[in-house]
Amino acid sequence: MLQSREGQPVPTVTFRTRENGQWLDVTTDELFKEKTVVVFALPGAFTPTCSSSHLPRYNELAEVFKQNGVDDIICISVNDAFVMEEWKRQQQATKVRLIPDGNGTFTEALGMLVDKGKLGFGKRSWRYSMLVKDTVIKKMFIEPEVEGDPFQVSDADTMLNYLNPNAREPEFATIFTRQGCPYCAQAKSLLTEHGVQFEQLELQNMISPRSLRALTGSTSVPQIFIHGEHIGGADELERYLSNDGNSQRATAG
Repeated sequence: MLQSREGQPVPTVTFRTRENGQWLDVTTDELFKEKTVVVFALPGAFTPTCSSSHLPRYNELAEVFKQNGVDDIICISVNDAFVMEEWKRQQQATKVRLIPDGNGTFTEALGMLVDKGKLGFGKRSWRYSMLVKDTVIKKMFIEPEVEGDPFQVSDADTMLNYLNPNAREPEFATIFTRQGCPYCAQAKSLLTEHGVQFEQLELQNMISPRSLRALTGSTSVPQIFIHGEHIGGADELERYLSNDGNSQRATAG
């Protein structure tokens, strides 16, 4: 049975990692001493839930975690250093530190090493998250021991809610653009000025005009969504980001 290690220090190990194509040995003291750190562990890099939900959401909420007293966010997996380095690059997880526990030493000492031989994975980490302050584990969220790969409590939102139930996540936008579009450049500049993170989807390359019309009722660009709400084009965005727009959002929140 997997047991919580709350109140205990993290295991003392040295991780063999790679950063910027170079080998780098990192100790647990370097990672945790005199810091407040959120750790989440998962069965494997490049696996579906880990790639689509677990890692991306921690990366997305990294700034909010920092606003609530967290110095670093660390992802640990029983994978080799080359795999973790490539996964970080592919995921563009620039705000999370990925640590390979290649031999499972840290995971086993924490009591979280499990046998996934039936899947051909060998020994891997169970999915969990924990809050560590100055090397001491203050809180652990361990996924229930059921069949499959449960993902219910080790997610970023659960940890953030534990730290601060009133924490507000940053605004995030999706902007549909076309190359050479001056209004698209204006909209992206506005989003950047107001600190709104965004992803960009280009017509032709990533979406067709027909699909854009189905989503927005228009084929003109830019078309901007914020938190799933269709804002419109550059002029509508400017109004949304004005003082009146901010007041309306604060009231709605």
